[in-house]
Amino acid sequence: MNSEESTTHPEPSTSGNTGVEKRKAGQKALQELLQPVQWRIRLAQLLALGSCVLAVAPYIALVRLGDVLLTAYQESATVDSERVKNIIFWLVTAFLWQAGLYFLALLVTHLADLRLVHVTRLRIVDTISRVPLSWFGRNSSGRIRKAVEDDTRTLHTLVAHAPVDMIMAIGVPLGLLIFSFIVDWRLGLLSIATIPIYFALQMLSMKDMGAKTAEMDTYLGEVSSSVVEFAEGISVVKAFGTTGKAHSRYITAAENFADFYYAWVGPLLRIGALSESVVGIPLILLVNIGGGVLFTDASAAEILATTLVALILPATIQQVGMMTWSYQLAGNVALHLKGVLDVPPIAEGNLDKHDWGSGDAVDVAFDNVTFSYNDAPLIQNFSATLRPGTVTALVGPSGSGKSTLAMMLARFQDPEEGRITFGGVDIREFSFPHLYRTVSFVIQDTQLLRMSIRDNIRLAKSDADDDAVWQAARQAHIAEFIEQLPNGLDTVMGEGINVSGGQAQRIAIARAILTNAPILILDEATTAVDPDAEAEIQAALNELVKGKTVLVIAHKPEAIAGADQIIELAPGHAQKLQQAGQSQQEGNTN
Repeated sequence: MNSEESTTHPEPSTSGNTGVEKRKAGQKALQELLQPVQWRIRLAQLLALGSCVLAVAPYIALVRLGDVLLTAYQESATVDSERVKNIIFWLVTAFLWQAGLYFLALLVTHLADLRLVHVTRLRIVDTISRVPLSWFGRNSSGRIRKAVEDDTRTLHTLVAHAPVDMIMAIGVPLGLLIFSFIVDWRLGLLSIATIPIYFALQMLSMKDMGAKTAEMDTYLGEVSSSVVEFAEGISVVKAFGTTGKAHSRYITAAENFADFYYAWVGPLLRIGALSESVVGIPLILLVNIGGGVLFTDASAAEILATTLVALILPATIQQVGMMTWSYQLAGNVALHLKGVLDVPPIAEGNLDKHDWGSGDAVDVAFDNVTFSYNDAPLIQNFSATLRPGTVTALVGPSGSGKSTLAMMLARFQDPEEGRITFGGVDIREFSFPHLYRTVSFVIQDTQLLRMSIRDNIRLAKSDADDDAVWQAARQAHIAEFIEQLPNGLDTVMGEGINVSGGQAQRIAIARAILTNAPILILDEATTAVDPDAEAEIQAALNELVKGKTVLVIAHKPEAIAGADQIIELAPGHAQKLQQAGQSQQEGNTN
């Protein structure tokens, strides 16, 4: 199919307000996205909460064990082995239960993650299979790939780990801190003596983190989009020796991201180094052990236990910060996915007339059709009739709307105004299965799916038997090639076999012959193939068009020889030329 639409690339925003708005929108989108697995996440968090409570038990047991051993040592008495066994039993039991609940919580969230990815990808596939073709023109393949593949994988940390880790990161230290205050309120204060300074520095470093993360995501999206486009067009770039010029957009996008990232992260590194120094292990040991000995009469076991608690607390704040950032990143991901999932699909009708599947020709009418692209009028008030059993050719320069008009017959996009009818019935009333039994097409850029040649040919008629497939292949002049393959019709495209452009076209023609739809669209079907292949394709097309209502798009005069009607599209007007010197009728187009 000819591309008659250009892709636009929005520039990344550097506005802080825009970043804040994007963060808020992302969090809202995230809540909506997580709805199908929300109850699983809540269950996992309850299990994690139970694990948090049990996480305190080993510390209590260690204090009791230390007291027993130290008392026996100080009094030169025999250790109460029975009591020691009981303490160790409860220590191990509590640890195993704590680990078991944590394992179960992670199991639940990982199952939720698998469920969410599965559901989200199904929704994406279902949505993009029903969106107008023009939507793909407005969105680069890099952005679409990022939403379908990368963004769904990015949700893994958020769903599979963050709900449990966040509860554990807050609940365990909080329980241990309460335990420290119960042991001795002065030891409790000592265990958090440096935390306020550390917390203040961490909060300073996280200022505007949500907005900055949203901005970073915008820059990364631009980098991803530009590099994918450069890679896809590399053959053309190399052929014309314009490598430096062609990848300038990628370089610009990368430099913009680097400038933004360095300006953001540079100050954070200095603040981070300072905050780490106030919670260094030597300082914590000095404050808690020294302070515990000087200012309390607690036992050595109690001081050591609360010191261990003090060592855990800074890591907790770091963990909470990382989880918070994960939620912010996930908000951006949810926003991308929502942008795909919320694309309004083409509405499907419910009219299903099976009698049109027999191959009988059907009349086609364009009635005052108007269509714009990127707010620029492409087709205006276009009217034309394709009579049953005739061939109508659309000719004109690129960008005049030829492919757009043709693809409207298959409802790849709908007109903004006006209507298209088959046999007097608006095509928007038809169900999609019936529509694609009524319309078949052979386009310039033939796509063969990674499946057997048999399944590629019977793509629109999956119940066809091999006799029908071979008959279609013979009519398309491709049967001899298939017979020479080791696996014949069972040969899988893309697995050890590559076909030429002409062979691919003839397989597509065989598919259209087997479909036997009454309306046929030929979009530059013989372009970019060698003369021998073109002759065979033309012979196959002659078989295909018999008894059909045919719409042909072509640039070369020989491709429209023998057409019953020629419609010339040009900026500002369209001429409908009747063959054999009949009168001309005029419509309007842009």
